[in-house]
Amino acid sequence: MRGGERCLEAFLKLYPDADIFTLVHVPGRTSSLIDSRVKEVSFLNGIPGIARLYRAFLPLFPFAVSSLNVKGYDLVISLSHAVAKNVRVEPGVPHVCYCFTPMRYIWDQAATYFSGIKYLLVLPLIYAFRWWDVRCAKQVTEFVAISSFISARIRRFYGRRSFVIPPPVRMGVGNDVSLSSAERERFENCPPFFLCAGALVPYKRVDVAVDACSRLGVSLWVVGKGPEMERLKKRAGSSVRFFGHVSEAFLWEAYKRCEALLFPGIEDFGIVPVECLASGRPVIAIEAGGASETVQGWSFSRDSAPVEGRYSGLFVPKHDVGSVDAFAEAIEVFRRNKTSFCRKSMVMNAQQFSYGLFFERWRVFAKQLKVDPGRVGVPVSERADLSIRGAF
Repeated sequence: MRGGERCLEAFLKLYPDADIFTLVHVPGRTSSLIDSRVKEVSFLNGIPGIARLYRAFLPLFPFAVSSLNVKGYDLVISLSHAVAKNVRVEPGVPHVCYCFTPMRYIWDQAATYFSGIKYLLVLPLIYAFRWWDVRCAKQVTEFVAISSFISARIRRFYGRRSFVIPPPVRMGVGNDVSLSSAERERFENCPPFFLCAGALVPYKRVDVAVDACSRLGVSLWVVGKGPEMERLKKRAGSSVRFFGHVSEAFLWEAYKRCEALLFPGIEDFGIVPVECLASGRPVIAIEAGGASETVQGWSFSRDSAPVEGRYSGLFVPKHDVGSVDAFAEAIEVFRRNKTSFCRKSMVMNAQQFSYGLFFERWRVFAKQLKVDPGRVGVPVSERADLSIRGAF
């Protein structure tokens, strides 16, 4: 259950009769609500080990998404970070793409995913994918971007305008979610620590946070799993701890107790920083991408001192992305000024991205599109009057 899946759940509340079509689905890996609404999967789902190896089957993605049969619906909404937006839709049926990002593998981050000689080998495939991706993007009725940063990328790669509706972010977890005794022990008498949370993949640049904290001897907790795990462990100093996959209760407790969240990559939006702000803890991030739109950051490279109570985080200059020196300096500057960051400002900052505001923003957009999104905010059981059949 990462950001994209939580967005999908939010759309299922907006459109309670909708069906889900997806390339790959592993029951039990997301939520019971999502599991109950999956109607069709692509042929990729039958390949052994596909949940772990799906990136290796990138050349088959165009055939897989074309195989999905979304005929007979009044509205199709694609939640897309790769090829979902390229699904074939019947003529005259509105197709709205809620775009997390144009496909990273083939556009501006191709060299990150395919480094060295591998990049040169796959370059012809990348160019073919770009041609196909642009052609299919023309068939989308409207694009909705998760941030202004992604809106600019949609305009750059597809030549399309887009609306901006930030994704919904949880402001905490329910009272029924609590720490286990083993988890509670991890927090007892633990020294102050910084936090890095999320999938351990190259573009998130967790290596910068690991290197900076290792150099400073500062305690860093890394929460999450991914293909970068082993490489990061090998380069980490003794002050860095890796926790892998953790429970929701553990993650939110880590948010509440950390000195600050370290966010060294340029993200499309970044739900993790907003969740941390909602817990009343600041964020140290690159002044670019989604973080520049979600964090009220103090740019220490420009301003001599933070105005007390104004900021919810600290920004590292965009041109210093990937710089361990710059991030280490930011950590030291933060520790000298940490009393200037206001908990109230952090929580208010986060509340701009609540579920309620997401539903309201989507309702306004859907009215412009002349597609009734249902009575947003009303419990699913009371939406029997909804006449639209939707597909995701």
